[in-house]
Amino acid sequence: MAAPLSATFRLPFSDRSEAGRLLAGRLQEYTNRPDVLVFALPRGGVPVAAEIATALNLPLAVLVVRKLGVPEHEELAMGAVINGGTVYINRAITAELGISESVIEAVTRQETREVARRESLYNRGQPIPEVKEKTVILVDDGVATGASLMLAAQALHNQGAAQVVLAIPVAPAETVREFSRVADQIVCLAQPYPFVSVGQWYEDFHQLTDAEVCRILDQLPAKRPELKSAG
Repeated sequence: MAAPLSATFRLPFSDRSEAGRLLAGRLQEYTNRPDVLVFALPRGGVPVAAEIATALNLPLAVLVVRKLGVPEHEELAMGAVINGGTVYINRAITAELGISESVIEAVTRQETREVARRESLYNRGQPIPEVKEKTVILVDDGVATGASLMLAAQALHNQGAAQVVLAIPVAPAETVREFSRVADQIVCLAQPYPFVSVGQWYEDFHQLTDAEVCRILDQLPAKRPELKSAG
C-alpha cells in the first residue's frame, strides 16, 4: 500500500464509492446549487458520481464517451467518440503507429453504435440535460491517457456549459496538466508515480455491468435531472 497522501485517505481506494465520497468532500462549494449538474462517464464513473450527487444534493445524468482503442492493443486509446457522433482522434498516436484512416473509421463506427446503445439505456431513451450556462461536474473513476474525459469536457464547452469541473480520484500528473486546457477546475485526489494503470489504485476495481450501472441510477430517482434536448 502506498504511503498516506493526506490525513483522510490512503491508496489504494477500497472501491469507487469510497473515492466518490472523498471527492464529494472536496466539492462542498457546489452543494444544493441549482445551476450545477453532475455528469458521470460510464461505466466506472457512475458509482463515483452517485456518491458526489448524493452528498451535494445535485442531479445526476450519464454522458457516454467511448474510447477508440488501437486494434489488438485496445487498452491504448487513439481517440474517443461521444454521443451525437463527435470524434476526437489523437493524431500523434495514429501517426506513430501508422494506423490507416480506414481502420480509424471502422473502429469509430463500432464505438458510435455502442455510444448510442448506452446513451439510450442509461438515460432511459431521453437526451442528456441542457448544459447551457450550467456548471457541470464531470466524473470518472480515474484516467490514464484521458482521451475520453478530454473529449467530454470539450463537448460540454461546445454545448455552452458555463464551467466544466473535472472530478477524478486518480490520474498521472502529466494527464492532469493536459486537462487544464479544457477544464475550468480539476479536482484530483491523487497523482501517484509511477502510475501504470487506474485499477492498481483500487482494492475493488471490478468491471461494472450495465445492470449494476442501471441499479445505481435507479436508486437515485429524486436526484436525476429533468432531461431535455440540448438542441
